[in-house]
Amino acid sequence: MRIAFIVRHFPVLSQTFILNQITGLIDRHHEVDIYPLEGIPPKNLEKVHPDVEKYQLLERTYPLPEISSNYAVRWLNGIKLFAVNFSKNPGVVWRSLNVFKYGTSAATFWLLHVALPTLDKEPYDIIHCQFGDLGLRGISFRDICFPSAKLVTTFRGFDISLYLREHGDRVYETLFKQGDFFMTNCDYFKRELIRIGCDPNRLAVVRSGLEPRDFTFSPPRPPADGKIRIATTGRLSEKKGIEYAIRAVAQLLPAYPNLTFQIIGDGPLKAKLKHLIDELRVKDSVQLLGWKTQPEIQEILANIHLFMAPSVTAADGDCDAPINVLKEAMAMGLPVISTYHGGIPELVRDGISGYLVPERDTQGLAEKIKFLIEHPELWFQLGQAGRREVENNYNINPLNDRLLDIYHQAFNGPPTAQSPQLSSLIAVQNE
Repeated sequence: MRIAFIVRHFPVLSQTFILNQITGLIDRHHEVDIYPLEGIPPKNLEKVHPDVEKYQLLERTYPLPEISSNYAVRWLNGIKLFAVNFSKNPGVVWRSLNVFKYGTSAATFWLLHVALPTLDKEPYDIIHCQFGDLGLRGISFRDICFPSAKLVTTFRGFDISLYLREHGDRVYETLFKQGDFFMTNCDYFKRELIRIGCDPNRLAVVRSGLEPRDFTFSPPRPPADGKIRIATTGRLSEKKGIEYAIRAVAQLLPAYPNLTFQIIGDGPLKAKLKHLIDELRVKDSVQLLGWKTQPEIQEILANIHLFMAPSVTAADGDCDAPINVLKEAMAMGLPVISTYHGGIPELVRDGISGYLVPERDTQGLAEKIKFLIEHPELWFQLGQAGRREVENNYNINPLNDRLLDIYHQAFNGPPTAQSPQLSSLIAVQNE
C-alpha cells in the first residue's frame, strides 16, 4: 500500500510512537511518505532517533513550503507558484484555489502551498492523520490532492482533551462524517470519542507500541553505596506533573540524603522548575538534564533504581494516554510510580506492575518512593510484571499488523457491525 502520514512536525524526538508505526510499515514493504504540516523543527535535528537515519526518513519527508505571514507577499508568491506549477498537475492546483469550498485557506494560497509537495506524487491508498486536529486538515488535503485515498485519523491525547475544551464537543463532527476510520491509543479516549459522536463501528483502539527487544530487561539491584537514583523523562509541561515529583523527593531528602532525581526533557516549565529546585534547596540532588537522544535515555535508565511518571490533568484539560517513556522503563524492568490519570491505569496495574497515586499527590508519591526504597526485594517482581505487560499489550509488531488490518478495512469499504474483519478487531482490542 501507499500511505501518507500527516503529522505536525517531523522528526520529533519525543514521538517515537509515530516513528514506530512508520518504520513498521516500511519493514512490511509498504511505501510511506511523511507530510509535516507545520514544518521540520530545526532545533530537534541535532538530536534525532537513530531510526530517522537508518530508514533515511528525511528523504521521505515533504514539509510545507515556507509561507509568508504578509498577505501581499503571499499573494505575489502565490501567483508565481500558480504560473510555475499549474502544468504539473492542473486538477490539484485548481482544487486548492476553490474559494467557494475552502474560503480563506484557498484565497490566501495556503492550500496551494500545502499541495505543492504532492504535485508529482502517485495516488495514496491511505492518508493517516496523527492527531485529531490534523484529521480536520486532512479532509482538505485528501479532497484536493488524493481524492481516492481513505482518510484515517488517530487521536492521541490533547486532541481529545484540551482541544475539546477549547473548541467544543462538536468540533470533529465533519471529520466523523467524512473520515473513513478512527483510532485511539487507549480505552479511556475511546469512550470519550464515542461520547462526542464517533461511530464505534469505525473506531478501534491501537495502542502505541515499542519493540521490547530494543530494551534490555535488567531489573535494578539494591546499590552497595546506598545511593538510590530516580528518573523521569518527558516534556517539561504542566501535564507531566514534574513539580509534584520534585516536591516528593525534597520531602524525603532529610531521611535519605543519598537520593538523586534526574529529569530528562525540556519545555515551557524549565525556568519554573529550576526556580522550584533552588527554592527547595535540592539542586545537589535534583538535576534537569535537558533533551537526550533515545540511546542516551536508555543509558540513563539502565543506571537508575526507580522511575516516576507523575502525570496530571492540566488546567486547560490536557491529559495523557499511557505514555511511551513509562512503557520503556517497564520494558527495562524498572519499578515505576505513576498516577491515576487518563489511560495510564491501563498500563500500570497498581501493586502488580507498579504503583499509582492520585494526581498532584506529593505525599502519596513520597510514600511510594519510601516504600520501594525500604523494600528492594519487590523490585524484581514489579519489573518482571511490567516487562510482561509491555510484551503482551504494547509490542509494536502485532500492533502494526493490526494497523494494517484497519487500513485494509478502511480501503475495502465502509465497515459495518456485521463485518468479520471489524468484529475480529473489536475482539482483539477488548482482550
